[in-house]
Amino acid sequence: MLWVKAFHIVFVASWFAGLFYLPRIFVNLVMETDATATRRLLLMGAKLYRFMTLLAVPAVGLGVWLWMGYHIGQGPGNGWMHAKLFCVVLALGYHHACGSILKKFIAGKNTRSHVWYRYFNEMPVFILTAVVILVVVKPF
Repeated sequence: MLWVKAFHIVFVASWFAGLFYLPRIFVNLVMETDATATRRLLLMGAKLYRFMTLLAVPAVGLGVWLWMGYHIGQGPGNGWMHAKLFCVVLALGYHHACGSILKKFIAGKNTRSHVWYRYFNEMPVFILTAVVILVVVKPF
């Protein structure tokens, strides 16, 4: 089970690296005025999103394996796991939102400012912080 846990952590960290970086590409896309640079950023964003999705699948799959293997979340004192699973759902929703935003950029239909994307870019930091605190501290 320790191998599963180790690879779960690696895939989660790798997935979140993409969740941190793709919205930064969105900031750059909004601010970019050169068409060649815009095309390059769109290509980078599309490739990153595909790779992030490939990383998210084993991250979630290995997490489910751990959850089932350790029977976590059963009985009293495991409220932290329910909160963590809620954060995982938030991370998956954020991932999906990034894909929707990328499609809007590709279609040339972005309506948001670089400031909005700068705030949007911070959301995975809060999600990951909450997950780490919940898993390590197990506050409830």
